Amino acid sequence: MASIFTKIINREIPAYIIAESSKFIAFLDAFPIKEGHTLIVPKREVDDYFDLTDSEISEMAIFAKQVAKAIEKSFTCKKISVGVFGLEVPHAHMHLIPINSMDDCDFKNPKLKLSPDRMKEIQELIISNVVH
Repeated sequence: MASIFTKIINREIPAYIIAESSKFIAFLDAFPIKEGHTLIVPKREVDDYFDLTDSEISEMAIFAKQVAKAIEKSFTCKKISVGVFGLEVPHAHMHLIPINSMDDCDFKNPKLKLSPDRMKEIQELIISNVVH
């Protein structure tokens, strides 16, 4: 059965997509811990990040860098936190989270409840800062 991320990739369910290449997709986390919290997902469905090929891991990092720089331009933050956790969805993925302190990337924090309009505003803001 396809993961929820594969369903997003295949446009079977909607998402706030930030960027896409032939191998990867970036979209806003549906349950963010900070505004701008974005997921980087390989289009090839692999459960464990370290089961990706060396080439996929390096290409994913380069793709993520472009998105991270756009998030950094979009929000006041000291850095973009990068995390690979992946227990909640059986599809490798990377979290990019704008942070000003370590507390900003604590997944014990309550998830933000953002309106669809605010999610769209965030999506458009980040997209406007993606360098092509």
